[in-house]
Amino acid sequence: MRPKRAARRMFIVRPFSTALLTAEQLFSYPIDNARTELVRGRLFVREPAGLEHGDLAAQLLITIGSFVRKEKLGRALAAETGFTLERNPDTVRGPDVAFVRASRWPSEPVIGYAEMAPDLAVEVLSPSESRVRSVRKVASWLAAGTELVWVVDPKAKEVRVHRADGTVSALSRNDVIDGEAVLPGFRLPVSEVFG
Repeated sequence: MRPKRAARRMFIVRPFSTALLTAEQLFSYPIDNARTELVRGRLFVREPAGLEHGDLAAQLLITIGSFVRKEKLGRALAAETGFTLERNPDTVRGPDVAFVRASRWPSEPVIGYAEMAPDLAVEVLSPSESRVRSVRKVASWLAAGTELVWVVDPKAKEVRVHRADGTVSALSRNDVIDGEAVLPGFRLPVSEVFG
């Protein structure tokens, strides 16, 4: 019998003062081996992703990245690449996989977080992630201008597709993820995601 795993927790780290953090302060904040996000100036820290989460995110990055490169559509970005979605107070989020169209890619190198939302954000749910937190993250991406958000749920073996127009689709093993206008021509069977 396998030992019961402790629930994964997310916690707020209080900065040295009560002042809210900025995106620039987060970029130089001294935290190693943890995933961080800044939500309206408050720093949220979680432990590194588990094995299944990391594997799903990596496989999706490889699949999306290969397609994007072949079709010369833009750039696919690895887990936890930060995007500044709001200012005053600042919100910086990092999806598990992101895609930015070539036409929107910055012409000059960016030190720190990009001041934009990706065209596609992919979130792989952690075992302890609540539905409420997931909905908030999706809303944050869409409000900032992300056109498509894919929420990959390993437990339910489904992918929920959230669109900028407010529509949502729940895809199961017999369905296919379509890149729609964001990744034209991209099609991935859900069964391959959880294969």
